Amino acid sequence: MEGNEHIKNALKILEALGLPRPQRNERSALCLLALLNLTSEKKWAQAENPLIGITPMMDFIRNHYGKKYAPNTRETIRKHSVQPFVEAAIAICNPDKPERPPNSPDTVYQILPETLTLLKTYETKKWETYLKQYLSIRKTLAERYAKERMQKLVPVKIAPGKIINISPGQHSELIKAIVEVFAARFVPGANLVYVGDTGKKWGYFDKELLTTLGVTVDEHGKMPDVVFYYPEKNWLLLIESVTHSGIIDGKRQIELARLFTGATAGLIYVTAFPSRSVMTRYFRDIAWETEVWVADAPSHLIHFNGPRFLDPHSDK
Repeated sequence: MEGNEHIKNALKILEALGLPRPQRNERSALCLLALLNLTSEKKWAQAENPLIGITPMMDFIRNHYGKKYAPNTRETIRKHSVQPFVEAAIAICNPDKPERPPNSPDTVYQILPETLTLLKTYETKKWETYLKQYLSIRKTLAERYAKERMQKLVPVKIAPGKIINISPGQHSELIKAIVEVFAARFVPGANLVYVGDTGKKWGYFDKELLTTLGVTVDEHGKMPDVVFYYPEKNWLLLIESVTHSGIIDGKRQIELARLFTGATAGLIYVTAFPSRSVMTRYFRDIAWETEVWVADAPSHLIHFNGPRFLDPHSDK
């Protein structure tokens, strides 16, 4: 019964804080309780704000409130319950390491100190007064944290005078190098078709250009990190940015070939690494008939293409 009361009260709090109706549900209420480390036997005054990831939240909910969520609902919980808390300036993502990508398995969330102070007054005489004060500054809080997030984004120059900003992290830094360095060296004048973003899957997408090349991509299809069209050779370059995982192995090559079925341009597969030391971890699994580019040796390509490139080397 005490657990049920906490869930009911969490729902009332979400409504009082002005969360949209889609976020005012049992799942979001349980996520709020997990973020507060508020077990059924605790009082609201005992709420805390630990760093906690999505999977530990799911474990907390199962262990303390008896609600078991399937592993494949992890992204639903993140996207539809926890991320709205961040957008509403109730919680913050990765306060311990802001450059960590939001989709990293190490990503953690934390209730903001201002929110914690408010929620610890729930069911006391101070609640209404603190709530009024909190709501009066929450827009300012949201703007402040939004500004801080913007300052941490990685700017990527995709064309003269045109820049996009993508989520911070090593993965995004490598994407920046692919767009600004790799393309200039090996496919000068190529048109950027797509850039992925760990924070929001479609960082940049020229859907019209891809359609003219005979490709219609399902939004659920797993796009490569970067796609270029090189009109001089009529090539589509499908590039994966690899810092921890995601090389173009045999399986991924087949997936990409299926995703780009119908393309009127030739498909070039490229795996990009930040360094040769990272590349060596994955070397044996890289697919044949693909290319490898390493950001710390930007003027070279490694061809996994057998006799096609067997040719005397010339210093000229």
